[in-house]
Amino acid sequence: MSMKSNRSAPNHEPELLGLLRSARVIPVLTIERVEDAVPLARALVKGGVPVLEITLRTEAAINAAKAIIAEVPEAIVGIGTVLNPEDLARAEALGARFAISPGATPELLDAAAAGELPFMPGVATASELMQAQGRGFNLVKFFPAEQSGGLKALRALGGPFPNARFCPTGGIGESNAATWLAEPNVVVVGGSWLCPATDIRSGNWAGITANCNRTMKTLSR
Repeated sequence: MSMKSNRSAPNHEPELLGLLRSARVIPVLTIERVEDAVPLARALVKGGVPVLEITLRTEAAINAAKAIIAEVPEAIVGIGTVLNPEDLARAEALGARFAISPGATPELLDAAAAGELPFMPGVATASELMQAQGRGFNLVKFFPAEQSGGLKALRALGGPFPNARFCPTGGIGESNAATWLAEPNVVVVGGSWLCPATDIRSGNWAGITANCNRTMKTLSR
């Protein structure tokens, strides 16, 4: 397929940009058991983290997202690890508020540009960012952030792409989230440090809430 396209993204970016800017942090959730979904979401919301990315990495992901959307109305559910147009359609059918991909193919970018669901494609290079902006996507996920050159790479991209806004994910944690958020073109960071897999498996919901409270307090300084 040719990389050229006359499709451009629906103008959902201002809404999504505002949502993510206020969130500051998106927890990247890999849910292995559906029964963990609702208490996990409630723990995150209680800790001041309502915007969630549920990744399509497990068989439980779709039903987990359905349960959270139905039972935790305070949660703002996005679907992550969207790899193809079919995943994007599943996310929209679920009633997700947005979708995120770790990268982007021409087919996925075209489907997202033609659809109505707010979408944030993943990029790691200038060429990938050009492809995303060519479809109208200026809000992108920088992934994997630390492994792709970290802050130096992000700052380098900021020069030729002043309109781009980023959600760095990959290697982001409690120790460096504030540093990334201090960059003028970063609106939100993503990561899994707020809800470690061990805490989810053991049902340590109070510990997850405490992680969220500590992180959000730190980032509000």
